[in-house]
Amino acid sequence: MIAPRSQESRRPLRLTFRTVNIHTCRYVDRHGKKRRLGKAREEMTVVKRRLRDPDRTRERLLQAAFHEVHRSSFQSVGINRILAATNVTKGALYHHFDSKEALGYAVVDEIIAKLVRDTWLHPLLGDGHPIDILIGVVQGLPSRPADVRQSCPLLNLAQEMSSLDEQFRKRLEKVFLAWQQGIAALLRKGQSQGTVRRDRNPDEVASFLVALIEGHTSLAKNAQDPRIFEVGIRNIVEWLETLRAPRQSRKGGRRMSKTRVVRQRQRF
Repeated sequence: MIAPRSQESRRPLRLTFRTVNIHTCRYVDRHGKKRRLGKAREEMTVVKRRLRDPDRTRERLLQAAFHEVHRSSFQSVGINRILAATNVTKGALYHHFDSKEALGYAVVDEIIAKLVRDTWLHPLLGDGHPIDILIGVVQGLPSRPADVRQSCPLLNLAQEMSSLDEQFRKRLEKVFLAWQQGIAALLRKGQSQGTVRRDRNPDEVASFLVALIEGHTSLAKNAQDPRIFEVGIRNIVEWLETLRAPRQSRKGGRRMSKTRVVRQRQRF
């Protein structure tokens, strides 16, 4: 949305017609150019829609707020910085969001929650061995210097706002819980298929995995060193490998270890 035009620029345009065909609504302007009234109306309608698209304006505000908060913090970001990034008026912002806090809540609900869904929850619904799926997602997490410097937006806001604003805390908790529940559901599926160890609690494993990832993210951000995150990912992958169910024999029974075989032979 752009700023309103001045009073002088709002004066109606004058069209000088030389000839007008009342049946086709065609006319020849003062420059001798043939035009059609219907076409002019269509063009003006398209321009108005582009200038006054409330959904697009709201999305621009959300994206700008997310990037500014991710770059620094929610408390340090001012409304004017978001307006400057979007070229939107303050009145338009408050038309969509009652306050800066309401804008922040929407960032969590609509932007950060979607990031978790796209990065984690949707891939977890794929086919394959549950542990292979988890390892693939973990190894695909970004570890570039820029990613380490700005860190995880969910983690950043949780550390900054959970103790200051209850609405922020509840919304962030909802995102964390959805993340953990998605992992736990995949592990339960693997347990029912016999591909994941059944002596592990899926909910506890899921929360532990999230804690491992966010913990190494925090350590890497503090040190500003991507290698710390990369080492953490390697260790997480090794731990995930231990969650695979014991290998099954071709007859369907559990494969016995060499020690157990020797003991059984000694009995006879």
